[in-house]
Amino acid sequence: MLKVENLHVRFNTGTPNEVYSLRGVSFSMDEGSFCVVIGSNGSGKSTLMNAIAGAFRADSGSIKLDGLEISSWPEYRRAAFIGRVFQNPFSGTAPHMTVAENLALASRRGMSRGLSPLISRKGAAAFRDSVKDLGMGLEDRMQNEIGSLSGGQRQALTLLMATWIRPRLLLLDEHTAALDPKTADKVIELTRTIVSRERLATLMVTHSMHQAVNLGDRLIMMHKGEIVEDISAAAKKRITPEHLLAKFEELRRMDQLDYNTAEMLRRRYV
Repeated sequence: MLKVENLHVRFNTGTPNEVYSLRGVSFSMDEGSFCVVIGSNGSGKSTLMNAIAGAFRADSGSIKLDGLEISSWPEYRRAAFIGRVFQNPFSGTAPHMTVAENLALASRRGMSRGLSPLISRKGAAAFRDSVKDLGMGLEDRMQNEIGSLSGGQRQALTLLMATWIRPRLLLLDEHTAALDPKTADKVIELTRTIVSRERLATLMVTHSMHQAVNLGDRLIMMHKGEIVEDISAAAKKRITPEHLLAKFEELRRMDQLDYNTAEMLRRRYV
């Protein structure tokens, strides 16, 4: 369903500030798979999401979705098949449009907009029913500007919008990181429900070890632009937050050893 092969991404190429963000990343996902991606800051998690979504072109490598090579496609073209929820609760929506109007736009993703009315009576009823299912009381605020809502309410609506037209792939880029713990738990439960009900192929980035071990059927750990762990099926069920923290500590120690070795060689030969 999704196949990423030998993906390389560099920033500031040819300058003293050149950074290798992805170093030959390869993995594939099947229909309905829910894969959680973790890693320290700078490990390449968000770069991977942006490369798949088309926010920028990778330097080299291949991205295929349902067998189609989409590596050269612009972001807007990929958006017809890929739903995305960002870390910032105020991204991915039109803040000065109403809840109903935002949902109407989401319902026409990948379609010609034309000059027909944005919201029909039937559509308005469907939007209200779906918003009611979120359990946040927003069914009575359909005419409120979406920018007036709380971060959690807006993030729940963004999730609904991203999946209104069933995407072939759902990208969740730390979509609860900016929320308080109680609200984050609510959004995670909504995520679990929607992904399970729709059997959505989902790639989710998180810094939460609790989410990493309790969500999805696969866990990928990234470090310095590479995949260092890929755990699925029964093996993932045995993983605990303590295991993951120990792996992070191991990687940190290896980085420190590499740094100390480089410093020793520099001092010896400079």
